[in-house]
Amino acid sequence: MNFEESVKYLYSLGNEVSAMKLGLENPKRLLQALENPQNYYLKVQVAGTNGKGSTCAFLDSICRSAGIKTGLYTSPHLVSITERIKIDGQAITEKDFAEYATRVREITESEKLYATFFEQITAIALLAFAENGVDLAILETGLGGRLDATTAANAEIVAITPIDYDHQQYLGETLTEIAGEKAAIINSSKQKVVISKQQPEAEKVIKGRCLEIGVEPIWATKNIKTKEHRDAGNSIISTSFKTEKGNYPDIMLGLEGTHQTENAAVAIALAEILNEYGFKISSQNIWIGLETATHKGRLEFYKGILFDGAHNIAGAKALKNHLEKYYSGAKIVLIFGAMKDKQISEIAEILFPLAEDLILTQPNNPRAATVEELNEIAEKIIDEKKILLIPNVADAIDIARHFSANHPVTDHSLICVTGSLYLVGEAQKVLANK
Repeated sequence: MNFEESVKYLYSLGNEVSAMKLGLENPKRLLQALENPQNYYLKVQVAGTNGKGSTCAFLDSICRSAGIKTGLYTSPHLVSITERIKIDGQAITEKDFAEYATRVREITESEKLYATFFEQITAIALLAFAENGVDLAILETGLGGRLDATTAANAEIVAITPIDYDHQQYLGETLTEIAGEKAAIINSSKQKVVISKQQPEAEKVIKGRCLEIGVEPIWATKNIKTKEHRDAGNSIISTSFKTEKGNYPDIMLGLEGTHQTENAAVAIALAEILNEYGFKISSQNIWIGLETATHKGRLEFYKGILFDGAHNIAGAKALKNHLEKYYSGAKIVLIFGAMKDKQISEIAEILFPLAEDLILTQPNNPRAATVEELNEIAEKIIDEKKILLIPNVADAIDIARHFSANHPVTDHSLICVTGSLYLVGEAQKVLANK
């Protein structure tokens, strides 16, 4: 298959979430048929509701700063499917992706495995990492943990970022159930385990899992101090971290948002653990890595628009805090689209009151809520005169720019695209082609 054929084939397997088949038997058989590529390098797996992708981005940046050849596997992608698989910070080429996808497809068909989209993409990533000789693979869990395809890789080091409500139809309705699914990536007494600050209910579950498996968790440092100072009229935030093994002062994190301090703390703990495996990561490497980390679609400015893939309650709260702190006087034009299976009403209650203008749109995804469905919620929260229904994402961007330009010159205006990473990706693709 060429690249276009490989992408078409993978999408023919069904939607990444709705066609998902949770379970480890298939991915384990697939990896075995591929001669277990995951056994050729050390692996870090990160699970959690929010922050797992950012934590992976921080750790990858730290390790590359130390000269470690990394493989980074994240999901979903924004524009190109190749973004999910990076080697030394660069997405694999379309040619290589097609080659690995072809080999994985041939194996699934010859072994009659009927592997899903996510299972095959995971196998493609692990195969690519082995064949490119990475020293370390950093794996972002797709959904949950206990039955996620990434868990079949048997990571030697695992981390759990803050757990909150999301994907309840798959993971359970209570925080206890959700935490149980995610804590199940802790599955060997030989593993190293890093845990971020958690809600009490989730913390109890994680501690219980560690006790059951026989591991002593390492808690990411809570000794975090932030300070704000002015430089040439600009406000600059620096963060200092202190752990039992090191002191990391005055870091200007590469990823925006006060919530990123917790993700950075997890990445620091993981970096310190990696030194126990023979890697040489200095305090300077950690400092540089945290300052230069990037993660697309998370409080990211692109072509003058703020993009944030907030798609659950915790993510919406983090975005609201950021907007209120840094754009309190701005006229915000909010472009919003979401998947039907999300807690849209709760997210809307948090974000919609911030909007001077609210443009409801519908990303090109079978799981997406229609603008009419979104409007039923929006009308209960803000004045209907502020709401506009524009199903086409490209049209929504054009209209948002028109609205923003028409705000009085004395008013600072901001366009923010949020509600779904799928929306963020589609919007950025539109802008890239303009």
